[in-house]
Amino acid sequence: MDALNLLKTRTSAPMLTEPAPEGATLDAILDAALRAPDHGKLRPWRFVLIRGAAREKFGDVLVETLKAREPGVSDAVLQKEREKPLRAPLIITVVATVQKDHPKIPEIEQILAGGAAAENVMLAANAQGFGAQWKTGAPTYDPKVKAALGLKATDEIIGFMYLGTSTGPVMPGKPMDRSQHIVEWTGAAA
Repeated sequence: MDALNLLKTRTSAPMLTEPAPEGATLDAILDAALRAPDHGKLRPWRFVLIRGAAREKFGDVLVETLKAREPGVSDAVLQKEREKPLRAPLIITVVATVQKDHPKIPEIEQILAGGAAAENVMLAANAQGFGAQWKTGAPTYDPKVKAALGLKATDEIIGFMYLGTSTGPVMPGKPMDRSQHIVEWTGAAA
Protein backbone atom coordinates (compact mmCIF):
# COMPACT_ATOMS: atom_id res chain seq x y z
CA MET A 1 0.00 0.00 0.00
CA ASP A 2 1.42 3.37 -0.91
CA ALA A 3 1.79 6.04 1.78
CA LEU A 4 -0.96 8.36 0.52
CA ASN A 5 -3.49 5.55 0.28
CA LEU A 6 -2.52 4.42 3.79
CA LEU A 7 -3.16 7.91 5.14
CA LYS A 8 -6.49 8.26 3.34
CA THR A 9 -7.83 4.86 4.39
CA ARG A 10 -6.57 4.60 7.98
CA THR A 11 -9.15 3.24 10.41
CA SER A 12 -9.12 1.91 13.96
CA ALA A 13 -9.50 -1.84 14.29
CA PRO A 14 -12.71 -2.81 16.11
CA MET A 15 -11.24 -5.91 17.82
CA LEU A 16 -7.71 -7.22 18.16
CA THR A 17 -6.22 -10.64 18.87
CA GLU A 18 -2.92 -12.53 18.61
CA PRO A 19 -0.52 -12.26 17.03
CA ALA A 20 0.86 -8.84 17.81
CA PRO A 21 3.72 -7.35 15.87
CA GLU A 22 7.07 -8.54 17.19
CA GLY A 23 10.70 -8.79 16.18
CA ALA A 24 11.67 -6.89 13.05
CA THR A 25 8.04 -5.90 12.41
CA LEU A 26 7.70 -4.28 15.83
CA ASP A 27 11.11 -2.65 15.39
CA ALA A 28 9.92 -1.15 12.09
CA ILE A 29 6.82 0.27 13.80
CA LEU A 30 8.89 1.80 16.59
CA ASP A 31 11.46 3.13 14.11
CA ALA A 32 8.63 4.88 12.25
CA ALA A 33 7.43 6.39 15.55
CA LEU A 34 10.94 7.67 16.25
CA ARG A 35 10.85 9.60 12.95
CA ALA A 36 7.94 11.80 14.02
CA PRO A 37 8.54 15.52 13.54
CA ASP A 38 9.46 17.61 16.53
CA HIS A 39 10.63 21.19 16.95
CA GLY A 40 14.18 21.49 18.26
CA LYS A 41 15.00 17.79 17.85
CA LEU A 42 14.11 17.16 21.49
CA ARG A 43 12.81 13.68 20.70
CA PRO A 44 10.30 14.15 23.51
CA TRP A 45 8.75 10.71 23.29
CA ARG A 46 9.09 7.42 25.09
CA PHE A 47 7.33 4.14 24.45
CA VAL A 48 6.36 1.75 27.23
CA LEU A 49 5.49 -1.70 25.86
CA ILE A 50 2.98 -3.78 27.80
CA ARG A 51 2.46 -7.37 26.70
CA GLY A 52 2.08 -10.90 27.97
CA ALA A 53 1.42 -11.25 31.69
CA ALA A 54 2.26 -7.57 32.20
CA ARG A 55 -1.18 -6.77 30.71
CA GLU A 56 -2.84 -8.44 33.69
CA LYS A 57 -0.61 -6.49 36.09
CA PHE A 58 -1.56 -3.32 34.23
CA GLY A 59 -5.21 -4.29 34.67
CA ASP A 60 -4.55 -4.38 38.41
CA VAL A 61 -3.08 -0.86 38.20
CA LEU A 62 -6.16 0.35 36.32
CA VAL A 63 -8.45 -1.13 38.98
CA GLU A 64 -6.53 0.39 41.90
CA THR A 65 -6.40 3.84 40.31
CA LEU A 66 -10.10 3.70 39.40
CA LYS A 67 -10.96 2.84 43.01
CA ALA A 68 -8.94 5.85 44.15
CA ARG A 69 -10.64 8.17 41.64
CA GLU A 70 -14.15 6.80 42.20
CA PRO A 71 -14.66 5.26 45.64
CA GLY A 72 -17.68 2.99 45.69
CA VAL A 73 -17.40 1.98 42.04
CA SER A 74 -19.24 -1.30 41.33
CA ASP A 75 -17.51 -4.65 41.04
CA ALA A 76 -18.82 -4.98 37.48
CA VAL A 77 -17.15 -1.73 36.44
CA LEU A 78 -13.93 -2.78 38.19
CA GLN A 79 -13.93 -6.09 36.33
CA LYS A 80 -14.41 -4.30 33.02
CA GLU A 81 -11.50 -2.00 33.88
CA ARG A 82 -9.32 -5.00 34.79
CA GLU A 83 -9.98 -6.57 31.39
CA LYS A 84 -9.18 -3.50 29.28
CA PRO A 85 -5.49 -4.36 28.77
CA LEU A 86 -6.52 -7.79 27.49
CA ARG A 87 -8.27 -6.26 24.47
CA ALA A 88 -5.03 -6.54 22.49
CA PRO A 89 -1.87 -8.59 22.74
CA LEU A 90 0.37 -5.49 22.76
CA ILE A 91 -0.08 -2.02 24.21
CA ILE A 92 2.40 0.69 23.34
CA THR A 93 2.04 3.54 25.79
CA VAL A 94 3.18 6.69 24.00
CA VAL A 95 4.59 9.28 26.38
CA ALA A 96 5.70 12.87 25.86
CA THR A 97 8.65 13.61 28.14
CA VAL A 98 7.85 17.26 28.55
CA GLN A 99 10.62 19.70 29.42
CA LYS A 100 8.79 22.35 31.45
CA ASP A 101 9.87 25.93 30.79
CA HIS A 102 12.09 24.99 27.84
CA PRO A 103 13.61 28.27 26.58
CA LYS A 104 12.61 27.66 22.95
CA ILE A 105 10.12 24.80 22.68
CA PRO A 106 6.69 25.31 24.30
CA GLU A 107 5.17 22.36 26.14
CA ILE A 108 2.33 22.11 23.62
CA GLU A 109 4.82 21.50 20.81
CA GLN A 110 6.46 18.70 22.79
CA ILE A 111 3.07 17.11 23.39
CA LEU A 112 2.14 17.46 19.74
CA ALA A 113 5.39 15.72 18.80
CA GLY A 114 4.31 12.84 21.03
CA GLY A 115 0.98 12.82 19.21
CA ALA A 116 2.78 12.63 15.87
CA ALA A 117 4.77 9.65 17.17
CA ALA A 118 1.52 7.97 18.26
CA GLU A 119 0.01 8.47 14.82
CA ASN A 120 3.15 7.01 13.26
CA VAL A 121 2.66 3.90 15.44
CA MET A 122 -0.87 3.49 14.09
CA LEU A 123 0.10 4.07 10.48
CA ALA A 124 3.14 1.80 10.64
CA ALA A 125 1.10 -0.96 12.29
CA ASN A 126 -1.52 -0.68 9.52
CA ALA A 127 1.22 -0.68 6.86
CA GLN A 128 2.58 -3.92 8.35
CA GLY A 129 -0.88 -5.55 8.22
CA PHE A 130 -1.78 -5.12 11.90
CA GLY A 131 -4.72 -3.37 13.47
CA ALA A 132 -4.44 -0.57 15.99
CA GLN A 133 -6.63 1.40 18.38
CA TRP A 134 -5.68 4.66 20.13
CA LYS A 135 -7.16 4.66 23.63
CA THR A 136 -7.18 7.42 26.24
CA GLY A 137 -9.54 8.09 29.15
CA ALA A 138 -8.99 8.86 32.81
CA PRO A 139 -5.96 6.53 33.23
CA THR A 140 -4.12 8.63 30.65
CA TYR A 141 -4.12 11.58 33.05
CA ASP A 142 -3.83 9.72 36.35
CA PRO A 143 -0.57 10.45 38.26
CA LYS A 144 -0.69 7.00 39.86
CA VAL A 145 -0.84 5.31 36.45
CA LYS A 146 2.17 7.38 35.39
CA ALA A 147 4.06 6.35 38.52
CA ALA A 148 3.19 2.67 38.04
CA LEU A 149 4.63 2.85 34.51
CA GLY A 150 7.84 4.44 35.81
CA LEU A 151 7.07 7.86 34.39
CA LYS A 152 7.80 11.27 35.88
CA ALA A 153 5.04 13.57 37.05
CA THR A 154 5.90 15.97 34.21
CA ASP A 155 5.49 13.26 31.57
CA GLU A 156 2.26 13.21 29.59
CA ILE A 157 0.70 9.98 28.38
CA ILE A 158 -0.41 10.65 24.83
CA GLY A 159 -2.33 7.41 24.58
CA PHE A 160 -2.37 3.68 24.86
CA MET A 161 -1.88 2.19 21.39
CA TYR A 162 -3.51 -1.24 21.31
CA LEU A 163 -1.96 -3.40 18.57
CA GLY A 164 -2.74 -6.86 17.25
CA THR A 165 -4.39 -8.72 14.43
CA SER A 166 -7.76 -7.29 13.42
CA THR A 167 -10.75 -9.54 13.85
CA GLY A 168 -14.17 -8.78 12.53
CA PRO A 169 -14.95 -6.32 9.79
CA VAL A 170 -13.10 -3.02 9.77
CA MET A 171 -15.61 -0.32 8.97
CA PRO A 172 -14.36 2.16 6.40
CA GLY A 173 -14.26 5.73 7.57
CA LYS A 174 -17.19 7.90 6.63
CA PRO A 175 -16.59 10.42 3.87
CA MET A 176 -15.90 13.81 5.39
CA ASP A 177 -17.55 17.04 4.41
CA ARG A 178 -14.40 18.98 3.63
CA SER A 179 -16.26 22.30 3.83
CA GLN A 180 -16.68 21.76 7.59
CA HIS A 181 -12.95 21.42 8.15
CA ILE A 182 -11.09 23.40 5.50
CA VAL A 183 -11.18 27.12 4.84
CA GLU A 184 -8.90 29.34 2.84
CA TRP A 185 -7.62 32.50 4.44
CA THR A 186 -7.27 35.36 1.98
CA GLY A 187 -6.22 38.20 4.26
CA ALA A 188 -6.77 39.72 7.67
CA ALA A 189 -10.36 40.11 8.82
CA ALA A 190 -11.47 43.71 9.01
